Amino acid sequence: MMWLRWLNLSLILLFPIAWVAPLLRAGLNLPLLGLKEVSVVSGLWALMQEDLFLALIVFLFAIVAPAIKVAGMALIQFGRMGERAKPVFGFLGRLAMADIFLMALYVVIIKGVAMTRVEVGWGLYLFTFCVLASLLVTLLHKPRD
Repeated sequence: MMWLRWLNLSLILLFPIAWVAPLLRAGLNLPLLGLKEVSVVSGLWALMQEDLFLALIVFLFAIVAPAIKVAGMALIQFGRMGERAKPVFGFLGRLAMADIFLMALYVVIIKGVAMTRVEVGWGLYLFTFCVLASLLVTLLHKPRD
């Protein structure tokens, strides 16, 4: 299953793109006021100004967990790490799903406020694809004989 290796290696490039891509465009629902784009990195930066502890949690879920998971699975796939480490990396992939859930919840809550407007950006779809592809790599990976 060589395609799984290529998919996992492509995530090394795609995850950083997803971190800076616009996840949401949000702002007031008034004429002449543009919507502010929010990415994982810009949202993390803004969150650091308000709540350092919460920013650290988001940093761990959205950036650290997926990066370690992809790198770890690559090490397993290329025989540089034992198969016994695979459950750890599968767990890290699930942590990133929590981040997607929180973003979806944010969209629903903000859309409920009358004077605000939220549009989903292409980065949310890319980030979701990366997380799901990473989980797929873990699920379909077969130990080498």
